Amino acid sequence: MALLGLLGLTAPALSGCELDLSGALGGPNAAISSTAQPVQLFIASTRKGEHGAAAQTLSGDGVHYALDILTIPPGHRAGSVEEPMWGAANARDHIVLAEERTLDADEFANELASHVSGRIGVNRDVLVFVHGFNTPLDEARQRAAQIVADSRFGGVAVLFTWPTKHELFGYVSDKDKATASRDALQTLLHDISATPGVGQVHVLAHSMGGWLAMEALRQEAIAGDRDLAGHLGEIMLASPDIDMDVFAAQMARLRPAKVTVFATANDRALSISSALAESRLRVGAINAAKSEDRERLEALGAKVYDLSKFSDGFIDHGAYADAPDVLHAIGAQMATPRPQDANAMSSLDATGYIDPNAPAPAASPQPATPALQLTAPTTPQPTPLATPLAASTTPAQQSTVPAR
Repeated sequence: MALLGLLGLTAPALSGCELDLSGALGGPNAAISSTAQPVQLFIASTRKGEHGAAAQTLSGDGVHYALDILTIPPGHRAGSVEEPMWGAANARDHIVLAEERTLDADEFANELASHVSGRIGVNRDVLVFVHGFNTPLDEARQRAAQIVADSRFGGVAVLFTWPTKHELFGYVSDKDKATASRDALQTLLHDISATPGVGQVHVLAHSMGGWLAMEALRQEAIAGDRDLAGHLGEIMLASPDIDMDVFAAQMARLRPAKVTVFATANDRALSISSALAESRLRVGAINAAKSEDRERLEALGAKVYDLSKFSDGFIDHGAYADAPDVLHAIGAQMATPRPQDANAMSSLDATGYIDPNAPAPAASPQPATPALQLTAPTTPQPTPLATPLAASTTPAQQSTVPAR
C-alpha cells in the first residue's frame, strides 16, 4: 500500500460500499503536508504503566487518563506511520509524542467538555479508537494519531488502550486483559455520551479491540442504554476478531446501530485466531466478495466493506489503516452532515449546557446554585486537531441548562 501511495494510484471503490472513492484523495500529492501537523489525543488506559512490564499489566487502581499531543511530520503520506528504523524519532521525519499531560478522572471529563465546547455540527463528535491484540502503547498512540489525520476527522479523538502482552503467542493472555477491560470501556463510552453538548460518539476498533468494543456496547445495552442516550454514531470494526455466533448475539442487543465491518478474506492473523478457536470463522475474515458471506452479516444489520483488494499479500491485518482510500471512506462516514444538528453549537456559558439531541426535561424548580464559570466564544475557534471539517456558516443555535 505504501507503493500505491507513492505512485498516486486510485484504488477502486470498496465492494459493498455506498461511497464512490474514485479519485477521493485528489492525486499523488494531496495527502502531503508541508508543515508538521499536531493531533490532540485523549487517552484512557487500563494499563498499569506506559513502558515495560507495567504496560502489559492491568492497572490495579482504575483507569489512567492523559491528554497527548502528537505531531504528523511534513511529507506524511496517508496510510503511513512514519517511525525510525533505528535511533531516536524526530518530528521532522516521524510521528512523535510532543507533549503529554496526565489527568485524573474529573480533569479528563472537564477537559473533554472544554474541547467539545465551541464546536458546530459534526465537529462536536467524538471518535473512540480501540486497538487490537499485540499492540504496545506507543504503536496504538501513533496509529490513532495517523487515523485522525488521514481521515480528516474534525472532532475530538480518544484512544482507549488496554494491556497487551506484545507477543505473537500472547493471544490468550491478551483476551483475558481485554475481558477485564470491558467495564472500563463501557463506563468511558457512557461518560463521553453524557458530555454536555457532545454530538455523536463514533467507535473505531481493530481486531480483538472490535470484540472488546462490541462487548462494552452490549453491556451498556443490557444496562438499558442501547444507543448511548441517542449519541451512538458509527461503529466501525476493522478486521474484527469476533466469532460469528458471538457477533450475532452482540448485534441482537445493538440493532439498529450503524455497524460496519471491514473484512479481509486473506487475513493471516485472523486465520491464526480461527485455528486457536477450533477453526471457527472470525467476522473480519469472511469473504465479502461472496454474496452469501456478505449477506450473512447484512442479515444481522451490519454493512460490509471488502478490503481484500487492498491486501499486501502478507499479514493483511492492518489494511484498513494502510490504505488511503479506506481511511477516506472512514472519514466520510463520520463527516456526513446531519440536518437535525448541522447548525447546533456546543458551548459552556454562565448557566451551563444544553444537549441539542437530548429530550426536553420535565419542568421542575431549580436550586439556586452557583453556575459553572466558563464561557466559550460565540464563534467556533480553530482547533489543533487534524484538518477540521467545514462548519456551517448559518448562525449557531445555542441554549442552556443549569450546570452540573
